Amino acid sequence: YVLFVIVILSFIFWGVGPLDKTTDLTIAQVGKEKIQAEEFWRAYENARSMYRQIFRDQFNEELEKKLNLKEAVLESLINERVMLAAAADMGITVSDIELQDAIQSNPQFKRDGVFKKEVYFRTLQLNRLTPEQFERAERQKMVISKLKSIIWASVDAIPSELPPAKDAKQAQEMNRSLAAKRDLALKSFIEAAKASMQIKINRERIA
Repeated sequence: YVLFVIVILSFIFWGVGPLDKTTDLTIAQVGKEKIQAEEFWRAYENARSMYRQIFRDQFNEELEKKLNLKEAVLESLINERVMLAAAADMGITVSDIELQDAIQSNPQFKRDGVFKKEVYFRTLQLNRLTPEQFERAERQKMVISKLKSIIWASVDAIPSELPPAKDAKQAQEMNRSLAAKRDLALKSFIEAAKASMQIKINRERIA
């Protein structure tokens, strides 16, 4: 279950990002950045939808409690904000050209291998997103990806004491070991970054 939480939460935030609101329903605040109720519940429903697709009839209230899904979604949103703040401090950015290339390379917006504007706008409309909301979220996702690459590169640069893999099974084990080290390095980075930030959480609003 824990593995599924990690995997799923890396995909639920398509289109999730700070939204313009007239009322302040803040669930958490990381520094100056707020996580509003609408954003949280959208991410939560995305997660539940993906779990239903995976577990089908087995996904019920009991399984959701075992997954501690609300807390997992909230933590992921907070970690996202922490990484964005850390990336800004490090000067990590995504240019307009990089963003445009990423959008035009997205297979969801292609037909017969060619990017189509009308498909792009229709897809966003079906997901109740404006281009501004989607592009802001996409840019943030790319910034976080760059930050992760830097963190993971520091792990990959550490010489391994293990000999080269002898077969496919051993190669798989080595890849799992590297993935675990990368995950630990990322968690350590996030926790260290959190220690220097002011984080407020209103958990009663997701009860």
